[in-house]
Amino acid sequence: MKNKRIQRSTIEALVLLATLVVVFTLLGSRMGSGNMLKTIMNTAHDLLLNTVFYLMGITVLTGALSKLMSEFGVVNLLERFLRPLMKPLYNLPGVAALGAVMTFLSDNPAIIALSKDRNFSSYFKKYQLISLTNFGTAFGMGFVVMITMIGYGQLTGALVGLFGAFCGSIISTRIMQRNCLRAYPELDAPVNEEGVTEEVQDEEEKKNGIFMRFLNAILDGGKNGVELGLQIIPGVLIITTAVIMITFGTGPSGVYDGSSSQGVPILPWLAGKIHWVFEWLFGFTHMELIAFPMTALGAVGASLGLLPTFNAAGLLDGNAIAVCTAIGMCWSGFLSTHTAMLDSLGYRKVISKAIGAHAIAGLCAGIIAHFTFLLVSLV
Repeated sequence: MKNKRIQRSTIEALVLLATLVVVFTLLGSRMGSGNMLKTIMNTAHDLLLNTVFYLMGITVLTGALSKLMSEFGVVNLLERFLRPLMKPLYNLPGVAALGAVMTFLSDNPAIIALSKDRNFSSYFKKYQLISLTNFGTAFGMGFVVMITMIGYGQLTGALVGLFGAFCGSIISTRIMQRNCLRAYPELDAPVNEEGVTEEVQDEEEKKNGIFMRFLNAILDGGKNGVELGLQIIPGVLIITTAVIMITFGTGPSGVYDGSSSQGVPILPWLAGKIHWVFEWLFGFTHMELIAFPMTALGAVGASLGLLPTFNAAGLLDGNAIAVCTAIGMCWSGFLSTHTAMLDSLGYRKVISKAIGAHAIAGLCAGIIAHFTFLLVSLV
């Protein structure tokens, strides 16, 4: 057994080294090794200054707003308003609407915090509780995505994308529930928790005046926004830099000079081989846009980091914004969060089903957004 582990470790190390040698040799042979290294550093530095801090500014503001809405009952009001839609659309109890609101205002893991609350989870059957990972993820960082997209002057495209993500959330949740019940019929049972009791504010909180509650809410929410902004730094710098290096060419200069956002257009070349698929399904006329959904698989914050480069290259139009909003919000880095979320709930055995359902739903969200945008454009 020990020899097998050593052999496996050796194979993995050799495969990794071979992959790195092939990738860097390919990039270096086209760009020049010095220019390649300079581009990597300059791209990461540019992303940190011009993208990460911009996104952090958004997360701080949206974090403060979401905490304010929670403190003064707006979230509960939205939950009561959305409750009648939950059973027919998602086959979930009405309280699940609160999970959609919270993940939309924050990020995917917010749904897990709710799922672990005894009062909240007592409304669910086991398969329904598990499906919250797909349901909540489809709205993860939705507020940040929407505000970022609207910032490019494409309100209609962003709203169409929101509709696409909404449709994707239904598809993902329903497929997940169906697959779980098929594979594990025993999950069709209530979650064994105690009865529901109303949450009551602490006496200390009751004594605080409106001004102090307002101040504490925006400061605490802003602090949470800073933490979220810090969490997206590795994804933006590492993943986005790697994607840019295999997506874009020399840029306006026409030569490799070590500037940021240069690279070897491997990804567009591969996508160009089946360009008709992306043109028909998503309406993409520029194959570089494929980088957005691919990056959103791991981190939606990193995919948002691609937008300034897309915009500078003139690739963003209403349809691109709609499709990227739908896929980005629906997938919202599910490959990097689904495993941890389901593991924390104690249902690691359904991870593959959750990932498969969400992959299908994200593609459907993008397709729906594209054809919906075409219809809206005709009006």
